[in-house]
Parts: sequence; structure tokens; C-alpha cells
Amino acid sequence: IIEKYFVSPTLIGRVLRLIRGAKGIRTLLFALMMSLPALFNIGLLLFLIMFIFSIFAMSNFAYVKKQAGIDDIFNFETFGGSIICLFEITTSAGWDGLLLPILNSGPPDCDPDIENPGTDVRGNCGNPGMGIMFFCSYIIMSFLVVVNMYIAIILENFNVAQEESGDPLCEDDFEMFDETWEKFDADATQFIDYNRVFDFVDALQEPLRIAKPNRLKLITMDLPIVTGDKIHCLDILLAVTREVLGDTIEMAAMKESIEAKFKMSNPTSASFEPITTTLRRKEEERAAIAVQRTYRRHLLKRAIRYACFMHRSKRKVRSQDDGEPPETEGLIARKMDALYGSNPELAMALELQARPVPPSAQPPKPTTVMQHRVSVTYPRPHGQLILPVALTSEVILRSTPTTHGLCSSENATIKESIV
Repeated sequence: IIEKYFVSPTLIGRVLRLIRGAKGIRTLLFALMMSLPALFNIGLLLFLIMFIFSIFAMSNFAYVKKQAGIDDIFNFETFGGSIICLFEITTSAGWDGLLLPILNSGPPDCDPDIENPGTDVRGNCGNPGMGIMFFCSYIIMSFLVVVNMYIAIILENFNVAQEESGDPLCEDDFEMFDETWEKFDADATQFIDYNRVFDFVDALQEPLRIAKPNRLKLITMDLPIVTGDKIHCLDILLAVTREVLGDTIEMAAMKESIEAKFKMSNPTSASFEPITTTLRRKEEERAAIAVQRTYRRHLLKRAIRYACFMHRSKRKVRSQDDGEPPETEGLIARKMDALYGSNPELAMALELQARPVPPSAQPPKPTTVMQHRVSVTYPRPHGQLILPVALTSEVILRSTPTTHGLCSSENATIKESIV
């Protein structure tokens, strides 16, 4: 009803969350909402007391003289008038004006023989003793007990709300998480890409926020990853909550509560079995890097071994074990043969043929004789292992013969083409 005819309470809550200084107002409103059931019961008790005392006042003070606080509106002649008079003195204000006409017990303050139209009751005098007892008992019961019970209940719930607001996490923090998630998951798929998780947790507000650089922190949280490198929102929420609360009993209870609420609000939520975790993914990446580094070292050793063999062959310094070259085919063997050979044009042709050429650029075309010699003398085997140019260039350049073979200008041309 409130949302239909007035303003949505959710909208009011969002506006209050935008105002940093409105935290006290939110706490007070939360305490008031917690007090509503008890306040309703106390209100019924107060109405019952007013009802009983109104009937009593109508029976005893209906025709007192109209003076001071009693007039044509505020009097005890009708039930409505009695309720209004008692409601007025519930805050202990103005009761003396109602008590003064009741204290009139005889002439000249009142006339005991005056006729009251419409009734057989004669006189407009009051009963001082009964009036004093009536007002004292009503003020004690209504103001000193019932009204103070209102204040006591509100203060108690306000203290509870303050204690809850002092907790590491509250309901506003989880609502903030949902609002931030809507910005990163506009289609409401409940999943987010692995690479966007780091930006998401940085976009959260305190205390759930994990500021950048947060990659290592999130990796160590061991978040489950499903197919497509995606992470579920519930896993992220539990992870950042555990980061705030730690592995405590409170965290276990909070986890059960979050999972129960999530299942209630998402009865048909998508569920996928995780295929890996962030920590395992990091370990796999480190293992892949280690394998690549080891394989590069292996290729480097092969290139150095063949370069040493060719260098000794060129200088004719060979031992008995140097009968066969360590490499007979492949990119290493072809480049070493060309570099340690006696024909610089052949080396240039091989290097230009091995280098990748952009589509827009036209590579220099060697002569038909050179192409024929390259294709005939050095055929490229099918399925051979191609080494990176950056890996072999360093070894080949350092092992190039300086005293025999190519002249200095031709050497410079070949080295420049390799680099």
C-alpha cells in the first residue's frame, strides 16, 4: 500500500545509503521497525485503560460545572469527549484544568439543584475525593507506566540496532554487494568472467572491498571456476565475507544463512560443477611457464652443441668423437650449415626465406639459381620442429666464425638479417 500510494521504502533506503551522515537515521528507523510489534501491543493496553476510565468518568463527572478546562467540547458527557479529555492528559499536561471543576463541592462554586436538560440528574457539583483519586490513578497508569514503556522499548531496540551496526557486516553491506553485482552482470546470469573479478571486488564498498592490487589475494582465496572461466556470485560473496569475519563460528552461521537466503530468492538458479579453482589455475600457469623455460634451455643447449661442432669443423679441430654432427636436420642444422658455409648468398637466401613476411610487404626475391639451390640442397622435412628466431639468433651470432669463411661486410649483412 505504501509503495502504491506513496514512495517505495526500498527507494528511501537507497537514498539514505547514499548519504554518509544518514547512518544514524538508518539505525533509528531500524530500531523503530523492530519496536513496532511491541508498540502495537502497548497501544492496545493504553486504549483499554482509556476506555475503562472514560466509562468511569462519564458515570461520575458528566454534569460538572463547565469552567477552566471543561467546556462544550472537552467534557465527560459523552464517550468521545471523555476519550479526548483522557488522551489530552495522557502526557500529564492540562490535567489540573479538568480537575478544578470536579473539586467544586457546593455553593457558591456550583449549584447542587440546577436541572440538566435531557436527564433526571440535578446539580453541577463534583466529588473532590473521587476526582483526585481518579486523576492520580490514571496519570500513574498511563503516563508513568504505559508511556514510559514506549520509551523503554524503543531505547532497548535502539541499543540492539547500534550493537548490530557495530558488527563487521550488516544487511546494508549485502545490499551494496547486490547493487554492485548488477553493474557487472547486467543479464543476471549469476556468473562473472574471471578477469573481471578483480575489478568487481575493487568496486565494492568497505568492509567487503578488496582494493587493487588484489590479484594474489583473490587467487589465494581458491575461488571455484566453472566452464568458460566464470565465477559464481555466491562463491565471491562467501569469499569476501570470510575475509572480513575469518574462519569463526560466526562465519559458519553466516554462511548457512547466506546460502539459505540465496536458495529462497533463486529457486531455479543455474548450477555448474567447477572444473578448477583460482589457486589451481595459478599453479597450472606456473607449471606451464616452468616447462616452457626448461624446453627453451634444452633447445639452447642443442643449438650451442651444434654451433661448437660446426666451429670445430671449420677450424679443422675435431676430436675422435666428432664424427657425426649432433643435428642432421631441422632449423638448427640448416641455419648452422648456411652460416658456417662458404656461400654468403645462400645464407642470406635461407634467412630471408625463414623470416615471416607481412602481407603488404614484398620480400626481396633471390635469383632463380639460389632458390633452386636452396630447395634442392636444403629441403625442409615435413613436421620438423621450428625453433623461435629469437632463441637461435643469439647462439648463431655468437658462434659465427671470424677468421675463416665470410668477409666482414657479408657477416654484417647476415647478422643484420638474423636480428
